[in-house]
This record gives sequence, structure tokens and C-alpha cells, in this order.
Amino acid sequence: MLTAPAFSAGLGGEDELKFAFYSAAWGENTDDGLRLVVSNQSNVSVVLEEVRFLKTPEVADDDILLKIGLAVPAGRYAETEFRYTDLLSNNECIRRTMDSNWRLAEVSNYTLNPSVRNLIIENTDSFRIYQCVETISMRWREVKGDSIDVSKTEESWILYHFETRQD
Repeated sequence: MLTAPAFSAGLGGEDELKFAFYSAAWGENTDDGLRLVVSNQSNVSVVLEEVRFLKTPEVADDDILLKIGLAVPAGRYAETEFRYTDLLSNNECIRRTMDSNWRLAEVSNYTLNPSVRNLIIENTDSFRIYQCVETISMRWREVKGDSIDVSKTEESWILYHFETRQD
């Protein structure tokens, strides 16, 4: 179902840490910031240190680094907000999709479907979901109480979830 492969080795299995970025700026042309919501379904508390969007694998200067530093207790949610950062640049799929009148709904490390977003869709001809994929690098550390924290970095994927409604 929902997977977060970058965290599977460090946290003991798939589906244990999911996150999504949201911004009203994506569809409303506002200067709203980014909101990050993280769900930690593991039995280990973590601190999500950073997410690096690897925009052009050959050119590290094109990467977008978000320093996060968000503590997420085991089995809980956490959220934070940032100033707006453009996560949409240097990706042909994103540019083409935005030019085709789709609306970016969220950017996450899990597959989006209507049931996840609590949507009831009666007419699938009037609602579509489209996704673009990009590579990210994540760094987090497991917080083990009285022992030394274990820091880990791994590459994974992130999905840009677009939706549209036809008139």
C-alpha cells in the first residue's frame, strides 16, 4: 500500500514514516509557506533532519535542501511550517503538468489516492490524479533515549500529486 523505502532499513519495516508537503501558494498564487506533516508509525522516535530534492543528479548546485529538524515521537504525528521554497523547478514533468491546468495538491513519499484524502468521487470522468516522480535524499536520526542517536541518510523517491476537475 503506502511505502517509504528510505526508512525501511532504519526503522524496521515499510510504511513507518510518511510525510507530505503542502502549500496554498501552489494553486492560489500567494506567498504562503510550506507545511510539512509527518506520521511516524514505528516504535522508534526520530528527528527528520533534512530532505534534499535532487533536481539534477549531475549538478548538485540545482538541489533544493530543506533543513527540518522535526522531532516525531514513535507512533505519532508532527508538523511544522517553513517559508515558501520553490520545489517545482527543474523538472519537465512538473512544468508540463502545471502548464496543462492541473493543480498541485501535495508532495509526499507515499502514493496518493482519493481514499487517503477522504474524498468521495462519484464521477471519475470529472476528477483525475496525476503524479510526477523525483529523487530525494533524506537524513534522519533515531532517538534512543539514553544511548547515542543513530543518524542515517538514504535516497528515495517523492511524488508530486496533481489533481484536476473538468468543467
